[in-house]
Amino acid sequence: MSEAEALMNLQDLDLRLLRSASTLASMPQQKRLKTIALARKKVTSELTRIVGQRKDAQIDIDDAEAALAHYRERTAEVQLAAEAEALTHRELAGFEQQLTSLAKRVEKCAFSLPSLRERLGRLERAEENARLTLEKLDAQAAVTQEALDEGSAGLRAQIVTLSRERAAEAALLSSEHLASYEVARKRFGGLAVERLHGNVPTVCRVKLQPSQFHDLMVGDEITTCPYCHRMLVTSEGVEGA
Repeated sequence: MSEAEALMNLQDLDLRLLRSASTLASMPQQKRLKTIALARKKVTSELTRIVGQRKDAQIDIDDAEAALAHYRERTAEVQLAAEAEALTHRELAGFEQQLTSLAKRVEKCAFSLPSLRERLGRLERAEENARLTLEKLDAQAAVTQEALDEGSAGLRAQIVTLSRERAAEAALLSSEHLASYEVARKRFGGLAVERLHGNVPTVCRVKLQPSQFHDLMVGDEITTCPYCHRMLVTSEGVEGA
């Protein structure tokens, strides 16, 4: 097999690989998996926010309960101190003032706790719902992935076979021609090689001038199109895409 034939075969295999990859990417399960992934990212972000708020709410409750316990303990200490000895009117007034202040603080802490606990409960329920949603999304993703694997098994096997054939064809090309092909393949979206049909390249379809045609025919079998700059196989009858 000549390099020209190998080059045309390589392009044919690459075009078939592109079509197979496009078919694989357009399978409905692929779109569904992307939708699930986006939903999961959104729920995960929301869960992170909820967890942060739930931790803050728990800290607020812990602080309020600790303050309430402290003020109650301090109230008991003041009451014991007031009862432990005979007090002057002035001293008694001082203890009463302390107890009144402590009573207000106890009342404030006790009043705040129900709303704080209610907020914590809401956040805990929201967190649980978010985690359940993530579990459902993961289950949906697993089912969808399984369906994709089953539905694309034949196509994936075909891609593996084509990739092996491509490697074999690429090995038949010189390093120079292979490098030129890879550059052109990326530049032209896969359609990197054309061949002459008469004096007309099969892709750009621009008729060669007689002098151009003569120069190409006496040169290398693999060259460059003077118009579109794709790789050009000058010999006719080479099979390809």
